[in-house]
Amino acid sequence: MSVAIITGSAGLIGSEACKFFAQQGLEIVGIDNNMRQFFFGADGSTNWNRQQLEKSLGTKYYHLDVDIRDYEAIINIFQRYGKSIELVIHTAAQPSHDWAARAPKIDFTVNANGTINLLEATRLHCPKAVFIFTSTNKVYGDTPNKLPLIELEHRWEIEPGHTYEGGIREDMSIDQCLHSLFGASKVAADVLVQEYGRYFNMHTACFRGGCLTGPNHSGAQLHGFLAYLMKCAVTGTPYTVFGYKGKQVRDNIHSADLIAAFNEFFKAPRIAEVYNTGGGRYSNCSMLEAIKMSEEIAGRKFNWTYAEGNRTGDHIWWISDNGKFANHYPNWKMKYNVKQILQEIYECNRDRWLNEVSNT
Repeated sequence: MSVAIITGSAGLIGSEACKFFAQQGLEIVGIDNNMRQFFFGADGSTNWNRQQLEKSLGTKYYHLDVDIRDYEAIINIFQRYGKSIELVIHTAAQPSHDWAARAPKIDFTVNANGTINLLEATRLHCPKAVFIFTSTNKVYGDTPNKLPLIELEHRWEIEPGHTYEGGIREDMSIDQCLHSLFGASKVAADVLVQEYGRYFNMHTACFRGGCLTGPNHSGAQLHGFLAYLMKCAVTGTPYTVFGYKGKQVRDNIHSADLIAAFNEFFKAPRIAEVYNTGGGRYSNCSMLEAIKMSEEIAGRKFNWTYAEGNRTGDHIWWISDNGKFANHYPNWKMKYNVKQILQEIYECNRDRWLNEVSNT
C-alpha cells in the first residue's frame, strides 16, 4: 500500500491533489478540520468539498478531522502508516493578510508550527517520502513593488526590457521588506521546508504560488480572489477593490495545473528545491480586467466599489517566472488561462451559489 498524506484536503489544492493521486493508485489520508470556516465564516467552509471527496473517492479516501498544530495527533498518524507514506502534500494554512493581523499568534502557529510538525513526523517515520509544501509569493514581501512599473489603461506593467519582464524569478530577495504577518509566517515555514531538505537529505520542495484558483475554491472576501469575484458577479454581492486604481496584476494558476507540477516533482524529486509557480505570462489579469471578464461570463453588471487604501504588503504587479521549474521538468505545461478558469468556476458553482442566496 502506497499512501499520500494531504493536509488541507478539503481545500482547493488539497482536494485537487486527493483526486489526482487517488487516480494514480495511492491511498489518500486527508487531514482537514475546516479551519477555513473559522477564518472566513460560512463562505469559507470546505464541508461541501469534503463531502464531494468522500462520495467520489470512496474507500480510496480516509478523512481525519485533525488540527496540524496538534503534534501528538500528527505523529500518531505518521506512525500508523510509517514507510507506506510515499508522498506528503502540505496545503493547510491560514492564507489571509488581513486575518493574520487580527490574530498573529494563531496565524503563526498554523503556518509555521503546523509545518514543522509535519516535517518532523515525515523525518521520523517516512524520511524517503516526497514532501511538497504550498508556499506563496508573499515570502517576497513588498519587494516586487520596488520594480519599475508603467501605468496602462487597465493594468500596471513592468518596464520593457527589465530582467523580470518575463516574470519574477526565485533570485528576488526575501529580506529587508514589509511582508505582512501572514508573509512572515509563510517565510518561516518555507525556510523550514528547505532546511529539512538540506540537513536531513529529504526530498522537499516549496512551490511559491501566485494566485491559486479553480472551481473547488471556497472563495471568501479575505481570500480566494477569482472564486469570490465570480461568486459576487453571479449573486450581485457587493465587492470592494482595494487600492492601486484596480490595476494591480496577479497571475492565476488553475489547481489542476499546479497538481500536474506536483506530480512531475513526485516522479523525479530533488532536495530542498524552491519554485515560483503561477500563471506566468500565460495566465494573468488585473482587477479591472477580471471584473470585465466576470461580467461577460455572468451576463450581469458587477456591483463593485473602490477603496483608496491598499492592503498592507499587497503586490502592485506579480507575474511568476516558471522557467526554473520548466527547465527541471520540461514535460509540464499549463492548460488553463484566466478566462477559462473563470468560465469553469462559473459553470461548476453557479447553481450552488444561487441556491445559497435563495435559502438565506
